[in-house]
Amino acid sequence: MRIDDSIVTLREITSETVMAVIKLTVAENQKGFVAPNSVSLAQALFAPQAWYRAIYCAEELAGFVMLEDESLKIPPPEKPSVGVWRLMIDARFQGRGIGRAAMRRVIEHVRAKGRFETLELSYVPGPGCPEPFYLSLGFRHTGRTDGNEVVLELPLDPNGRLAPS
Repeated sequence: MRIDDSIVTLREITSETVMAVIKLTVAENQKGFVAPNSVSLAQALFAPQAWYRAIYCAEELAGFVMLEDESLKIPPPEKPSVGVWRLMIDARFQGRGIGRAAMRRVIEHVRAKGRFETLELSYVPGPGCPEPFYLSLGFRHTGRTDGNEVVLELPLDPNGRLAPS
């Protein structure tokens, strides 16, 4: 059953919710595509450019997202970049449109900053990889790789809105 996008929210992780976020996990066949949330949260401790949130569907914790947002660095670079560093939806919540709604919230967040030309992300290619999902959201191939990951981008205009296609 597909959900209404409006009930999906991105919320700060608190001392009360961190353990539940760490316990979230993707389906077994997806574990090679995304790091565990415990690893992501540990990396965020040492990365001032990390922006991360818990994904909720109504009042239920459903996933985790983390951006690498260079505009958060002090001082920020003159032309900061932003990319989706992690996105995961718990196996129990997959197939209901929660990931799509969460990515729309992320895109809205990036647009609202008004500082970026593109939103980038990368994925590990292979059977069951998230490439079709990202392409359906408007991301396109850059022709670049980052290690063994394929890099995609979503074009934004200089004011942070989606660029016309």
